[in-house]
Amino acid sequence: MTGRRKETANVVWSGSWVAERLGVELVGGEELRELLGLALRRNPKRAHLLVSNVLGKHVPQRPSVVYGAGFELGLRVRELLGDEEARRAVVLGYAETATGLGHAVADGLGQAPYLHSTRRPVAGVARAGGFEESHSHATSHLLLPEDPELLAADGPDATLVLVDDEFSTGNTVLNTIRALHERYPRKRYVIVALADMRSPDDRGRLAGFADEIGARVDLIARNAGTVGLPDGVLDKGQALVAAQEAEQAAEPRPAAPSTALRTRIDLRWPAGVPDGGRHGFTPAHRALLEPALPAMADRIARALGDHPRRVLVLGFEELMYAPLRLGTALEERTGAEIRYSTTTRSPVLAVDDPGYAIRTRLVFPAHDDPADGPGDRYAYNVAGAGFGAVVLVVDSTADTPALHGPGGLLEQLGAHTAHVLLAVVPSYIPPSAAPPAPAAHSRALSSASDRQEEAPMLPEPLRGPAFSSYAPDEVGWLLQDLSDTQLEAPTEEREEAIQSGGAHYAESLPVEYQPSEQYQDLFKAALDLSAARIARAVGTVTETVLAERGPRPVLVSLARAGTPVGVLMRRWARLRHGTDLPHYAVSIVRGRGIDANALRWLAAHHNPADIVFVDGWTGKGAITRELAAAIAEFEAADGTEGFDPEIAVLADPGGCVRTYGTREDFLIPSACLNSTVSGLISRTVLRADLVGPDDFHGAKFYRELAGSDVSGHFLDTVTDRFAEVTDAVDAEVKELLTADRAPTWEGWAAVERISEEYGIHDVNLVKPGVGETTRVLLRRVPWKILAKRGAGADLEHIRLLAEQRGVPVEEVDELPYTCVGLIHPKYTRGATGADGRAVESQ
Repeated sequence: MTGRRKETANVVWSGSWVAERLGVELVGGEELRELLGLALRRNPKRAHLLVSNVLGKHVPQRPSVVYGAGFELGLRVRELLGDEEARRAVVLGYAETATGLGHAVADGLGQAPYLHSTRRPVAGVARAGGFEESHSHATSHLLLPEDPELLAADGPDATLVLVDDEFSTGNTVLNTIRALHERYPRKRYVIVALADMRSPDDRGRLAGFADEIGARVDLIARNAGTVGLPDGVLDKGQALVAAQEAEQAAEPRPAAPSTALRTRIDLRWPAGVPDGGRHGFTPAHRALLEPALPAMADRIARALGDHPRRVLVLGFEELMYAPLRLGTALEERTGAEIRYSTTTRSPVLAVDDPGYAIRTRLVFPAHDDPADGPGDRYAYNVAGAGFGAVVLVVDSTADTPALHGPGGLLEQLGAHTAHVLLAVVPSYIPPSAAPPAPAAHSRALSSASDRQEEAPMLPEPLRGPAFSSYAPDEVGWLLQDLSDTQLEAPTEEREEAIQSGGAHYAESLPVEYQPSEQYQDLFKAALDLSAARIARAVGTVTETVLAERGPRPVLVSLARAGTPVGVLMRRWARLRHGTDLPHYAVSIVRGRGIDANALRWLAAHHNPADIVFVDGWTGKGAITRELAAAIAEFEAADGTEGFDPEIAVLADPGGCVRTYGTREDFLIPSACLNSTVSGLISRTVLRADLVGPDDFHGAKFYRELAGSDVSGHFLDTVTDRFAEVTDAVDAEVKELLTADRAPTWEGWAAVERISEEYGIHDVNLVKPGVGETTRVLLRRVPWKILAKRGAGADLEHIRLLAEQRGVPVEEVDELPYTCVGLIHPKYTRGATGADGRAVESQ
């Protein structure tokens, strides 16, 4: 008690504002006032709200204090029951406020399994019971244990321990016991609460109820007292709420801009461990979770860095225990001041007064597709609390566009802290649960079994700086890290193997090109000349996407050429519209299709209809066709619907798509280099011995090339030109939205003609456009370059690379592209001679 009093000494009681205005009295001594404050809410059943300072719901508190309060109650229950009876007990917590408290009680009890009620129905999980909450704004509670025998185990000799944050009238608990006793009769019940606030009349009811059902009912509470309510307090309270709301509406506070850095943390939640007690949490689960907590806390601590002195770990509605335990572990592993609270469904009036328990509130839309429909959700006492960082912990069901979108919780938090970190715990679905039927929406709700397998099979995206030199919020890579695997092979060996059919190009990597000083100077000069042109194309394609695909699309770039473009599109949307678009990078391989596991991850976290695929440019349109075929094949096999295979590109010289920034074939400097302009990430790899059926495709992070990395320089140089091109972009988009932008496939026809005229007879060896020609010179064995007569600065780097590799450049007329690269046909290593330089066939 001494420690708690020290924290609250000389502080105004957080119930005095309500007490003074309504005459509400908290009877029970100073210690009760340390435990509880008062607030008001719109509720026809009870206007006042007892606000706990140690529950971790409305008031941020040290995680160790919150967990310790529940754990100590569990120890008291074990002492009451004795060790043998405690081992047979089952603990039941109440949604949403006591889900974490009940779990902590179960931990203190020792070997007891834990279950909490829920307001989230889960398809395929049978109900083991349900009950109503008498004074709550949302009443229906479901009991959905994975093990249907959980509540019946050990029969009537097993004690049921029921845990709630407060015991007011007792109606909720009595309703529960009555309903469960009819199905699972037992000899003993123990009721546990932080505060026993029953009136004298209600206290007498409990003994009579126990006699009625023929069972023993004990009660353990941390504190006890009563609430004195004067006559007419409900009407007075509702009038006071209305007056305060009217006053606040008359003087609205302008919304603060969301400027925080956003980081997604891969917790590596232990496989097979539920996210909480919705379907039951057993001692075996506890044994798996406890040793994993320190490592997960270390990952959070590393992501936080050394800067924030005050950090909030914010849980999500019923998901209280997982963030609480992450918070307790984080307290032990960082010098920062850690606090913990959770979001809630409960609407409570906020009054910025030290004598009132709820001083600020954030309002945001529900983001877990609730069964009772959309509605507002709340986070209290977060704004204005001085948190340097907020670690938001949600389950994967709640990691939706509504969480990330305008007005969503992430944006709201970003206005009140410098750094928002998102940690996603995989939603546990019992393996026996039936998967929901596929639908066009449902985020195409992936099957229940898929959702649980997300932890071991579909990990969170890789992010910088651990993977790539991009900032962590710029892109999430749906790839696996193969950085420690030797994959590079000499260009000539790769070409021979590819053309002979002995290997696929995605089974190895070319040796990373190291540009000469002359070539690097050429890149920088080309970037300076073309930055405004690229900025205009970025703006045009982004505005087109926003106009035609909704206000908040999810960008999915095709790694790796599409990834810098996706980052630039995301930057445009944020700077021009204040919108943070989710952006991921996925692998697509010609002849092998798109990464199906990446699509499954996307469908589990976003509405497939919101996905917009992004690439750098089109050549002849092979990837455009590959993606359309791959999406159709995936949807037919997986049962997921809604993906649009249309690609948005920066440049579409081949006339292959309808969403583009320009159809000119010009130099995009990001095509000049390989990984050093693409976040130091390699091409993607797909090889059976490295990529299993449940893995993402792979790639390497070339950390050793950091000294040559110009990825950030490229992005920043283009971003700096956004402001000067906005008028031109607006005019261009207005014209494009009414124009006929249907693909012409002009480029494909030209490629077929060139393939025949030059005796190649394989369109895959003809690479049209500046970007594809650059790739030929950097990665393949080039035969010759066809350059449009009169092409100028856009081809300077092409001519330099061709000179370095001994490749002839042939000037031609009537070429729909600025240039075309021809890969050496019927290649063998002898075709290049001993020096490895390409030559024309004789």
